[in-house]
Amino acid sequence: MKPWSINAVNLPEHGDNPVHTVQGGSAAGFGGAVVAGTTIAAYMTRPVAEAWGTGWLTRGGYDVAFRGPVLADEPVTVTPDSDQRIIARVGERDCAWLAPTMDPAPFAAPVGRRLEPTVFELVDRWTGYAARAGEDLDLYDSARIVHPVVWITLANRVFVEQMIDGAWVHTRSRVAHRATATPGDVVVIEAVEIDRFETRSGERALVQLEMTVDGVPVVQVEHEALVRLF
Repeated sequence: MKPWSINAVNLPEHGDNPVHTVQGGSAAGFGGAVVAGTTIAAYMTRPVAEAWGTGWLTRGGYDVAFRGPVLADEPVTVTPDSDQRIIARVGERDCAWLAPTMDPAPFAAPVGRRLEPTVFELVDRWTGYAARAGEDLDLYDSARIVHPVVWITLANRVFVEQMIDGAWVHTRSRVAHRATATPGDVVVIEAVEIDRFETRSGERALVQLEMTVDGVPVVQVEHEALVRLF
């Protein structure tokens, strides 16, 4: 896997979350506008998708965790380490990691509070996200499949629409690809909140999501976020 670098793009579409604005990010103690975790995740998938190709996008997966903020326009390098994890760094500071896998096991059946089912058509708002953030791998256009960041972006949307009121922070995800999807497909999401707990930083929620196209499982996501900051 090859390292890759970019100046982090703070997409204006994240402005509804105060931490992604200069004023809100500074008020939350981050020193400026924080780039969305989905953007950093999109960057970290690039070396994996380039090396492992459509096989990983069809039946692979990953764990991703965010350890520190990346601010707007900061230079980010995504680099494989000795454990085949992809590390996102700003200078000497590790900000996030992504651990790719092949053939992840099915998730256990979720137990908890069932959220309202949601439906999303894979229009440019979702499928064009990675390109707007500067991730320029041409695999997705040539293969007519959507970028893997679409799935955690949709998971974030479920949080925003059903669980969030104010500033919040995506902290980690576990993703298992079961099939690819094509721009224009309609995705149905069934989600269950399986845990909610307090930490020193705030209240966290853990949600498991099953995403299907025409009744066919496409991806499973376990998504965690700080839904209320202390």
